[in-house]
Amino acid sequence: MNTLDFAVVLGYLAGLLFLGYFFKEQKSKEDYFLGGREMGTFPLTLSTMATQLSAISFISAPAFVGLREGGGMVWLSYEFAVPLAMLFLMVYILPALYRSGVVSIYDYLERRFGTSTRFLISAVFLVSRSFGTGITIYATALILNSVMNIDFYVAIGLIGVVTIIYSLQGGMKAVVYSDTIQMILIFFGVIVIGLFALNDIGGIDAFLANVNTERLTVLRTDSFGFSGDEWGLLPMIFGGVVLYASYYGCDQTQAQRTLSARNEQTVRKILLFNGLARFPIVLMYCTAGLILGTFAAVTPDFMAQIDPARPDTLVPLFIVNYLPHGIIGILVVALLAAAMSSLSSVVNSLSAVSIEDYLRLTGKKLTEERYVRWSRVTVFFWGIVIVLFSIFGGDIAPTVIEAINKIGSVFYGPILATFLLAILFDKVHTLGANVGLLTGVGVNAYLWLGAPEIFWLWWNFIGCVVTLSVALVISVIRHGESSEAPGHAEGVGHWYRTETTILLGAFAGMLAIGALVPVIFG
Repeated sequence: MNTLDFAVVLGYLAGLLFLGYFFKEQKSKEDYFLGGREMGTFPLTLSTMATQLSAISFISAPAFVGLREGGGMVWLSYEFAVPLAMLFLMVYILPALYRSGVVSIYDYLERRFGTSTRFLISAVFLVSRSFGTGITIYATALILNSVMNIDFYVAIGLIGVVTIIYSLQGGMKAVVYSDTIQMILIFFGVIVIGLFALNDIGGIDAFLANVNTERLTVLRTDSFGFSGDEWGLLPMIFGGVVLYASYYGCDQTQAQRTLSARNEQTVRKILLFNGLARFPIVLMYCTAGLILGTFAAVTPDFMAQIDPARPDTLVPLFIVNYLPHGIIGILVVALLAAAMSSLSSVVNSLSAVSIEDYLRLTGKKLTEERYVRWSRVTVFFWGIVIVLFSIFGGDIAPTVIEAINKIGSVFYGPILATFLLAILFDKVHTLGANVGLLTGVGVNAYLWLGAPEIFWLWWNFIGCVVTLSVALVISVIRHGESSEAPGHAEGVGHWYRTETTILLGAFAGMLAIGALVPVIFG
């Protein structure tokens, strides 16, 4: 990196700080955490995608496709479940949450099951999300340090301090609009990397002549994920639907964006556009990874720089070695932006959950002004906690993108099941819900530690089924009081014909593209 590159990076960071200052005026918790419930479809859609299609995807998806042993274009099948999950949320989960008027979605569970369920599931969220985000920041800082000579602690400081400041000042509006900018940067970065790598290989004909055909398979119909095999079509769909439905509907970081929409029609548009727009972006990630992997295979000097144990260095090494200055600065900004997107979303949501839980626990009432002030304090607190996690992070899986999803898969299924119990099952009571949640998480923890032959995407589905089953059985065996949460019977179970047709068509189209990938690139 030279002076021009550093100027680009510093200019972007200064812009983020200005963004936080620009949106600093908030008069209520709805302003701070939900953007006043006046935000539109476009920024909320890009912001919703940005958190997951961020650092882990920009760095790790190409590495998985291009270099990771056992990887390849099969990563595309991870997206097949998205339109099905968006449809499920549109029909069963988000109408009830949106109409209830909550800030923290775990408040909904308290109204249905009581404080014990709320605190159990919010504790799961606080621990899993802060730890997972810490690993994202750790991995990004480590890569910036190892391939770009940016000091590890300086990288963490840049990501942490700047993100905390603009998130603390600007609330949800600063988070959403910065995410929108960051998503555009990442989109630009993937295109630039793919085009430069393709040119360095010698063009499309040279790429097709040298591509590793073993990495072109997308649909692995012969793999079921129970015997140490990975990435089979069935676990990708069944586990993926539960993972995405839980992530986008029952995780505060994502649901908080949806609750910021100005009306329910906007909510449906956000889900519809997520169901359609993610796949083309991930297809670009994967194609760029395939091109980069091919370039590495035909360029021994470049391949020698990549640590086989750390394929995530593929993209950053290509950036610093093969792109012109100025472009390098923009793409370093994209890396930083991707990590900041993850952190800003999480600290705002952790703050929302923490402050709401604290008020419920103590019974205190705060003025709107003091509420906003304490919300900023908790944003600062969780930012520091995540930064500390990132300093002491470690390796969990061959690529960061797998590590993050692996951590989440322990919890996503049981969390989704708990919300389904609250919304769809009138007779389930607090004891059943709590025991079901703990049993589901416990079973998944056992699968992680004691049954490594079961592919981790199955944990989502298994945890969901176990939680539902245990809760229903206990509620039948031991009767207890149950209550109906606001929004429970309103707008739930209604299938919107247009959205349903489009999303099911998108699912069929993705399967068709997956079948054609080996033909197109082979």
